Amino acid sequence: MNSTFRQRLLQGELLRGIFVTLGIPETGEILSASGFDWLCIDTEHAPLSPIHVQRIIQGTAGRCANLVRIAAATEVAVKQALDTGADGVIVPLVNSPEETRQVVAWARYAPEGRRGVGLARAHGYGKNFRNYMERANKEIIVVVQAEQREAVEKIREIAAVPGLDGIFVGPYDLSASLGHPGEVDHADVSDAIQRIFAACRDAGKAAGVFGIDAPATRAYIVQGFTLVAAGVDAMVLGTAAADLCQAMIQPTPAKD
Repeated sequence: MNSTFRQRLLQGELLRGIFVTLGIPETGEILSASGFDWLCIDTEHAPLSPIHVQRIIQGTAGRCANLVRIAAATEVAVKQALDTGADGVIVPLVNSPEETRQVVAWARYAPEGRRGVGLARAHGYGKNFRNYMERANKEIIVVVQAEQREAVEKIREIAAVPGLDGIFVGPYDLSASLGHPGEVDHADVSDAIQRIFAACRDAGKAAGVFGIDAPATRAYIVQGFTLVAAGVDAMVLGTAAADLCQAMIQPTPAKD
């Protein structure tokens, strides 16, 4: 477990991340050595199983934090993600304070919550059980995603839930929910994102956001978002490969 990442998050440090969708340990290994502060291991839209997640986390060798975006807001998904040794969870489609309180409870051990107790990689397969139990509630990060109109309407109540560390904006799903699919710069979408940011700021919670690339995140960073992810591993690989291939096409030098 990364013992300082939650502290950095709550102190408002800019934390740069990238989405991981390729289920091979080398992905995490390469990205964690590239300067990113955190990886978002995406099990919502990528076919990653708990063992994929665990192998990716093992590949990072503690060089950066790992947050798992689980597939759905279920107790089993939260337990399995955290038991791999993840530093926290990002939970999609959370639209109310009641759902948020439930997510927090699943991620925290008693008396702060009701996380199930097991012996897994996070606990050193039993060897570090007591130490992990003593640290987990202080170090595990709980973030929910605001990506629906309903979440925006209740965003201040969601942000006020104790034990919640941050709210992550899904601009593309949010734009669709607001009737402007893909138009992340539409005034209605921008206003909703501003409402989410203001609620986080006023509640002392981290505000997170995804951008398709670095330029897409700059305005959010200027605004004050701190848990910022740019790009997806597969897309970055594809773009870099295409650029490399194109760069190999050079005009034949003229002969004297």
